[in-house]
Amino acid sequence: MSEAKLDLLSLTEEELKDWMKESGQQSFRGTQIFEWVQKGNKNIEEMSNLSKDLREFLMKNGKVTDLTIDKTQHSKLDETVKFLFQLEDQHKIESVLMKYKHGYTLCISTQAGCAMGCGFCASTKGGLQRNLTAGEIIDQVHQVQRVKGVRISNVVLMGIGEPLDNFQEVKKFLWNIHNPKGLNISNRNLTLSTCGLVPEIYQLKELNLPINLAISLHAPDDTLRQQIMPIARKYSIEELLKACRDYIKKTNRRITFEYALVKDFNDQREHAKKLAKILKGMLCHVNIIPVNPIDQGNFEKPFDKTVQAFEAVLKENRIPVTVRRELGQDIDAACGQLRNRN
Repeated sequence: MSEAKLDLLSLTEEELKDWMKESGQQSFRGTQIFEWVQKGNKNIEEMSNLSKDLREFLMKNGKVTDLTIDKTQHSKLDETVKFLFQLEDQHKIESVLMKYKHGYTLCISTQAGCAMGCGFCASTKGGLQRNLTAGEIIDQVHQVQRVKGVRISNVVLMGIGEPLDNFQEVKKFLWNIHNPKGLNISNRNLTLSTCGLVPEIYQLKELNLPINLAISLHAPDDTLRQQIMPIARKYSIEELLKACRDYIKKTNRRITFEYALVKDFNDQREHAKKLAKILKGMLCHVNIIPVNPIDQGNFEKPFDKTVQAFEAVLKENRIPVTVRRELGQDIDAACGQLRNRN
């Protein structure tokens, strides 16, 4: 049985330099390889500043992740595009390209499937198949830039999967995409969304990266949260908010709390008052998301007046808040729906 090839796109610059040194090459060759693959080059033969012998060595021992675009959906309402990618082992993941005034944002996946089991999320319906590699995570950006001919300025880890459940590969992705020798995307333009894995939030804090952290909260108390988010049975809101406060203290970065508003479940004035109370004094922002109805789900979107009333209560209590702008409503907008149907 032949030894598996190293995915050059999944390695950090330091890992590539170490590998070159171990292979009898000068370590700076690792930096050259890193620059080629992190900027989207898939063809080792085209790495013109490497010797023929080194290129042959790389082709024999290495590979460059190259995702296949299986399907796309284009919104007729705006310029939102949803991509369904096929991985080498036939698993499928999604990315969503959104255009804003400040440029293009890409929402990407970190796992094939998800183990978290949140009730309103289509991504988790089939369970977790496997983690993505750092190369598979960043190649979603490469592929979309190549196909659409645009530069992605903001990346959101809010697609299929729980990023902190794939901590090591996501950590390498964050290092690689920010590296000036690669795509050079500012840490402040990177957002990681988590349903609240408390130990991993502490690990992320220690990296001290000035990225944006978004917490999927979706309820103001444990009783409600446990009904829709299994992770809430493991970590209480009190434990989660303590980790968030520690994260803010270490990084001095504002945290966004995502709150999916579900009709007749968590959308009343008393829920907004509770939410304002537990977040009082934190460097934070609340992002209200009127829930997307999904297949196999019974959650309904609240009335506009209910959303406005909820927002008003938070503003009255001096909690910074916005209602998420809805994009791509005429396509499979909810994360995981396109994948589930294919």
